[in-house]
Formats: sequence, structure tokens, C-alpha cells
Amino acid sequence: MSEILIVDDEPALLRTLRINLSARQYAVRTAASGGEALDRAARTSPDAVLLDLGLPDLDGMDVIRGLRSRSAVPIIVLSGRTGAADKVGALDAGADDYLTKPFLMEELLARLRAVLRRPPGGPAPAAPVIGEHTVDITATTVTGPDGPVRLTPTEWRILTLLLANPGRLVPGRQILREVWGPAQEERGNYLRVYLAGLRRKLERDPARPRHLITEPGIGYRYEP
Repeated sequence: MSEILIVDDEPALLRTLRINLSARQYAVRTAASGGEALDRAARTSPDAVLLDLGLPDLDGMDVIRGLRSRSAVPIIVLSGRTGAADKVGALDAGADDYLTKPFLMEELLARLRAVLRRPPGGPAPAAPVIGEHTVDITATTVTGPDGPVRLTPTEWRILTLLLANPGRLVPGRQILREVWGPAQEERGNYLRVYLAGLRRKLERDPARPRHLITEPGIGYRYEP
């Protein structure tokens, strides 16, 4: 049974999340402040954290950094802050995902399942699957039902970065920085073009991707 730590100072939301997660066989602990969250996480080592940014004692960004300094526990931010800067800042601080309030419970549950599937701190699987294609990272080959699929060097760099973080949202700025360099962090159009190309080559339905997912204005994720 996975243990989930919910950090929020809204009693009604805490109650709703506790009921929904408990009904799905998660063990649930709660904290209403950043200090309490850090203390509980240190004592109980949860399997995932659902974290609000607007806490009464500490800013949520500081809580993310505190958690990340001692653990690779998956962190999903649940926040009313809707600005792109807040989302990117949380991801850069170490969060794995970001959901804006109000959110659909089913979407939260799906994202929670995704981060729990990711091996903590582990490498990408040796042969991840995207649709009908098997990727051999070591050999840098992709094989589909019609045989080998050729990827460009840039497509490989983007894909490898996503595959190294299964289920985790990778900020677009991070991909741009690692693939093209720090001077290109604002060139989001680069990524849109290359991700569209990767989907055409690898997804069963490029218009409705199952594995190479876009989070508009934030980044991209590989869903196993």
C-alpha cells in the first residue's frame, strides 16, 4: 500500500483528498503547514507528496527544496497559482508535476499513478515502448512493426531525456537548455516542431499521443 502525504491548509480539500485516496487503497497522512510536512516526511518516508504552495508558515517552493534535499520522493504540486512562472519555478525546484486548482480528481489520480510507477532515482528502462515501437537506448535504435525507424541526433537527445524521467514532467526550458544550450531556453517553437516529428514516427495516433505528452506552457512527459 503506497503512503501519500497531503500538504494543504484547506480542511475541506484535505478531507476530500483523504476520502478519495483511501477509497483507492492508499495510506494517507496529512499536514497543514510546511514545517509539519517536512517533519512528517522525515519520520515516515512517504511514497509521494501532494503539495499546496500557499502554506501559512513556509512558501511551497521552500518545502519542495527541503523535501528534495533529503529524498527523491515524487512531488505533485496542487496550487491555485496559475502563472507559467510559478509552474516552471516549482518544477525547477524539484517538483515532478503541477496541477492547477480546481482540478479533476481522476486527472490527479492518473498523475499520481504515473509518478508512483517511476523507479525513484532509477535510469530509464533498457527497452521502453512507445506505441508499437521498442526503443533500445544503448544501441540507439527504434524498431517498429515495419522495421527500424530512423531518428535524427536531435530527436534522440530529446527522446533520451524524456525516457530518463518516465512519468515525470520535464520542463521545456530544461530540454532546450540540455539539447541546444542555455542561450536557447526561450525557443519553445523548437520543441513543438521536434515533438510533432517524434509523434509522427512513434505514436499510433500522433494527434492523440499516448506516450509523448505535452503540458502546454510547461513541458513534456514520457508516459510508459
